[in-house]
Amino acid sequence: MIRSIEFRAMNTSVMLAAEGEGAIPGMYAAKAFIDECEQRFSRFLPASELSDLNRSTGDWLQISEDLMDMLQLSMKYYAETNGIFDPSILSDLKQIGYDRSMDEIRAHGVNVPERVPNRTSRPAFHELSFDLATSRVRLPRGMEIDLGGIAKGWIVQKAAQLLHQYVEVCGVSAGGDILFIGRPLDGTDWDVYLEDPRSPTEMLTQLHVPSGAVATSSIMKRTWSQGEKIRHHLIDPRMGEPAKTDWLSVTVISPSVIEAEVYAKAILIAGEKELPNLLKRKQDLTFIAVDSDGDLSGSSNYKEYMYEFTSNAF
Repeated sequence: MIRSIEFRAMNTSVMLAAEGEGAIPGMYAAKAFIDECEQRFSRFLPASELSDLNRSTGDWLQISEDLMDMLQLSMKYYAETNGIFDPSILSDLKQIGYDRSMDEIRAHGVNVPERVPNRTSRPAFHELSFDLATSRVRLPRGMEIDLGGIAKGWIVQKAAQLLHQYVEVCGVSAGGDILFIGRPLDGTDWDVYLEDPRSPTEMLTQLHVPSGAVATSSIMKRTWSQGEKIRHHLIDPRMGEPAKTDWLSVTVISPSVIEAEVYAKAILIAGEKELPNLLKRKQDLTFIAVDSDGDLSGSSNYKEYMYEFTSNAF
C-alpha cells in the first residue's frame, strides 16, 4: 500500500508518497530535509545562505557544497538554453512586485510601483565567478540570484533519494516538480493529472509514468496585479519582463527532475518559434504544451504518456 503525507513548504504544496515498511520514518526524514533546505536556500529569508550570497556582491564568499552544486547546474543550463534559463533575474522580479513570498503577496498585494525595465543595469549571469578549490563564488556588483525553480527541483531530487534509502518505491511532488523512484509494487505506472491552467480544479488529461520526473511550469499559477497590469513570475531574461508566450503551461517528462524543471520553464518562455533552436541538443525531450484554448501539443512522443483517467494520481 502506498502511504503519503502532505504539507506546505517553499510557498507551495508538497506531497511525499512511499510503499514499504520504512515509508513513515522515511517520509518524515524527507520532510525534515525539505524544511531545512527552505531555511537555507529561500531568497525570502534574510538569514538564508542564498540571502548571504546576494548581500556579498562584488566580494568572494565561501559557500556550501550544496549551494555550489546548484550554481554550477544553473551555469550549465544557462549555457545550454542560450540564456533563456537565467537565475540572475531577481532584480527584474523585484521590479515587477515579486519582492516577497507569494503567500504574502496574495495576502497583502504589492507595493512596488511600475517602472520601465533597464536592461543595461544588470550583469550577465556568465559573469559570476567560481573558485572551486576554495568553494568560493563571487557575484559581480549589481547581480542578485533567484534559484527558484532549480532549487526546488534539486530539493525534490535529494528528498526522493533520501526517501529511497528507506523504501524501494517512492515519489516526491512539490509545486509542479515530481520525481518517482521505482514502480508501484502492483505493477502499474505512476499516474499524474495534467491540470487545466485556465481552471486549476479541472484536469485536461492523465499521464502515466513508470519512473522518472514530471515538471510543469505555468504563467497562470503565480500572478498578481501591479497597477493596471497582471504580472506573472516567469521572466523573459531578454526583456526583463514577464514572458509573452504562445502557451499557458508546459510539462516536461525526463529522467531528471532538475532537467524537467529547467526545460519546462525554458520552453514556456521561448515559445514555439524558438523551440527548434532551444531543443537542438535535446531532440528526445518529451514535452506537452497547453494553449489558451486548452489544446495540447508537444513533442512527437507525448501521447505515449497519456491514457484514460484512473486512480492514485498525483
